[in-house]
Amino acid sequence: MSAALTALAGLNLATLGLAALSLAIWIYLWFFRGGFWRCRERLDGTAPEPERWPAVTAIIPARNEAAVIATALTSILEQDYPGELSVVLVDDHSDDGTVEAARQAAAESSRPERFNLVRASALPDGWTGKLWALDQGLRQADPDSRYLWFSDADIAQPPQVLRRLVAKAVSEGRDMVSLMVALRCEGLWERLLIPPFIYFFQKLYPFAWVNDPKKATAAAAGGCILLRREALERLGGLAVLRDALIDDCSLAAKVKQVRETRSRGLWLGLAETARSIRPYAGLGAIWDMVARSAYTQLRHNPLILLGTLVGMFATYLAPPLLVLGLPWHGQTAAALIALLAWIAMTLTVLPVLRLYGQGFWLAPLLPLAALLYSVMTFDSALRHWRGRGGTWKGRIQAGQRGLE
Repeated sequence: MSAALTALAGLNLATLGLAALSLAIWIYLWFFRGGFWRCRERLDGTAPEPERWPAVTAIIPARNEAAVIATALTSILEQDYPGELSVVLVDDHSDDGTVEAARQAAAESSRPERFNLVRASALPDGWTGKLWALDQGLRQADPDSRYLWFSDADIAQPPQVLRRLVAKAVSEGRDMVSLMVALRCEGLWERLLIPPFIYFFQKLYPFAWVNDPKKATAAAAGGCILLRREALERLGGLAVLRDALIDDCSLAAKVKQVRETRSRGLWLGLAETARSIRPYAGLGAIWDMVARSAYTQLRHNPLILLGTLVGMFATYLAPPLLVLGLPWHGQTAAALIALLAWIAMTLTVLPVLRLYGQGFWLAPLLPLAALLYSVMTFDSALRHWRGRGGTWKGRIQAGQRGLE
């Protein structure tokens, strides 16, 4: 009898401890994580424009993007940019009509003279496909270009975005200015998972910390990066990153490491009008997007994976489980503490839901999104262990080969 009472007391203490831990985590995230959840960093066009606009080369890597390349390319070619702009489209061995669609779109655009087509040579060992394509485009860039603009082949850029990126970079002395473009958010799974995806990215890399040259935190969003050419040359070119699967954040880290004292380094913000035109129809498409690189983010370390999954449970899953499980565990104090944690969690996701124009009823469902992302992360590890990690459009990326 005494043993049973001791065990029950221990269980009650563990339940209360878990609730207290979850609340403590949310107090930290609310007040001491760079205000990541506020979504304040925006490219609002208030930066003063330079007296002389520097030349820019836009580089667009494209592999089997026939369905979206016309819209994306046209949006780049028709930028309202006062300076010199050349656009290099790098065809990364497409076999679906990407080149033909791009040529037609360029010919029908208002600025066809800006267009240049490059066909990437065979992918060498040790390179990821996207970085090799960018490097191929860099070789054809206008030598007078002071800035390089990396834009993905599935991004529709508003006409004024380059103007604002350059004004931001020049006026603030930034080596890199990057935008997290708005992802499509229409279907049920997109509504449930895309805003939390942006939310989790901001939590991992608080934008205020990224933008602070005194802090080591570095990140970028690969869909839209404006990079000072001098900074790229200073770090040794794209070859130093050739096997990076998470190429945008790896590039940002290098840029911040080698920045000069006069430079303010990085700026990363959220886009409202620059948007991805790639649909993530259904759970499977989002799942593959996350599983492709999640385990790489964890440095392929099983202990970090375990810690991440435990942390996700304590942060996102424990509060609703303790609240809804009150009839079974009977610990009112633990349930009330967990409820406070769940409320804090719910309130922090409201700004990103507002940014994406989604109903606030989705906010309490953040634990469900966290559960799905946790399973995706574990699946990412399984794919790596099976030699299928980093697969993108039928090609296993560098650093993943030789594991089968």
